[in-house]
Amino acid sequence: MNWGTKLVIGMACFMTMIIVYAVLMMRSDKDALVDTDYYEKGINYNLEYRKKSHVRQDRAEPKLELRNDSLVVTFARSATGQLRMIRTADKALDQQYEIDTDTAKVFTIPVRQKARGLWKVQLDWTSMGRPYLFEKELMLP
Repeated sequence: MNWGTKLVIGMACFMTMIIVYAVLMMRSDKDALVDTDYYEKGINYNLEYRKKSHVRQDRAEPKLELRNDSLVVTFARSATGQLRMIRTADKALDQQYEIDTDTAKVFTIPVRQKARGLWKVQLDWTSMGRPYLFEKELMLP
């Protein structure tokens, strides 16, 4: 076999690999980078920005701690709202909780059963009639 034949065989193998990868990419249903409600998020961006700026203005940033297999969120003032645990690697693992702080301004959720790795915690709450939004990435052991 001469070098020309080897070159043609190598190019054919490379083109076959590219075609196989293209077909697999087209057949894949799961894409974590695509957001299904991007249009609504774009419309509500000003509202989200205002909520995030309220956190800075009022110095109302909540404190997140991992204690004894629980996530403990401590607020500056009593709060009601929602906490979303967003798994960046798998949208099916995302969870949402209703926030209603106790007298110590603390909200606790168990994280023992959650997958290890990087999570995004999104807090959307109201305190004393003012809306707030806070996001932070958290690594679960």
